[in-house]
Amino acid sequence: MEYNLTPEQALFRDTTRGFLEKEAPLSKVRELAAGPVGFDPAWWRRGAELGWASMLVAPAMGGDSISGNGIADMAIVAEEMGKLVSPGPLVPVNVVALALSEAANAKDHAEVIEQLMSGAAIASWAVYEPGRGWDLDGIAVTAARDGDDYLLAGTKDRVDSGDQADYLLVTARLPDVDRGGSGGSSPRASTAVDRGGLVGSSPRASTGLAQFLVPVTAPGVTVTRDQSLDLVRRFATVRLEGVRVSSSGLVGAPGEGAAAAARQLQAAVALQCAELTGAAGRVLEFTVQWAFDRYSFGRPLASYQALKHRFADMRLWLEASQAVAGAAARAAAAGGPEAAELTSVAKAYIGERATDIIQDCVQLHGGIGVTWEHDIHLYLRRATVDRALWGTPSEHRRLLADILNV
Repeated sequence: MEYNLTPEQALFRDTTRGFLEKEAPLSKVRELAAGPVGFDPAWWRRGAELGWASMLVAPAMGGDSISGNGIADMAIVAEEMGKLVSPGPLVPVNVVALALSEAANAKDHAEVIEQLMSGAAIASWAVYEPGRGWDLDGIAVTAARDGDDYLLAGTKDRVDSGDQADYLLVTARLPDVDRGGSGGSSPRASTAVDRGGLVGSSPRASTGLAQFLVPVTAPGVTVTRDQSLDLVRRFATVRLEGVRVSSSGLVGAPGEGAAAAARQLQAAVALQCAELTGAAGRVLEFTVQWAFDRYSFGRPLASYQALKHRFADMRLWLEASQAVAGAAARAAAAGGPEAAELTSVAKAYIGERATDIIQDCVQLHGGIGVTWEHDIHLYLRRATVDRALWGTPSEHRRLLADILNV
């Protein structure tokens, strides 16, 4: 994704690549596909030892990165995982770790943050809702005040790695909080959401949201594993039926969850785009090699001009994807007003081009490209899921239109 890596980043990339190639080759992905879980927790702990779950954690809470830009450093891991369709809760764990460590009450969650960084625990962000998607304006899960506690009720779906998670970061609506009321969001929070490319223009969208850290073992929490197109990235539906959460489980301040969620979305999209570029790049690489190895009428397929033009187009799309993915990662890390625009630009472009590249490569492989035995379908599955998750390209184009007021 980046061509000007520092020596430390290059070493980290090579270490990550070597670990993945040895411990999680595509044969392991196929093995996991037939099993009950999407990843081995012991394997994830070993990845956490390499820093896979600590680079987005604020330094004050024990986090550290290689370059000082945690999202850009984690994008290196995401890209390498994309190249091998690797299992593991990279995005959900890092998004939750980011949210907990940047919260005003981060010290209340220090123990969980430490567990996430060490790989001893898994966490996922529960924000999607049935029929509503990822738009905060559609949040229907409620968090009603009951003395010093909160009672959560509702349903979340598309919870990444939810069937193996120990904790859930639940985004919920506070029915008793409205604009101008006690605990309502500040003007700064509202601006962050408006620029965050996460919600529509409804006045209730930027107010009355909060996030809660909920153990999956809490009474009233029911987790049901769902079907997934990706063979090792598993999702779950979570039902919350009067789940009692103490005030210590609140992440940040009541009514300010939307601004935090916008920041989390930008981090998730940046890592996702890096993974997509890794997957598309690897598919293009072995497809070009296939075209040189495969002969037709005594000539390699790669020697035909029509195919050369197609490969040139795909290479151009890949180079552009790598550039915009890098820009999105840097912007998301900085957290400035341009972060919303650049992450949406990245998802709108890469989400479309990555699947275009892989689909084209399927066609270039001929009949073997549509068989179960060939690995290309593993990449197409991953890219298709990534394209739909955290906003489709068309949805992000609409967000860009809102941001740019066009």
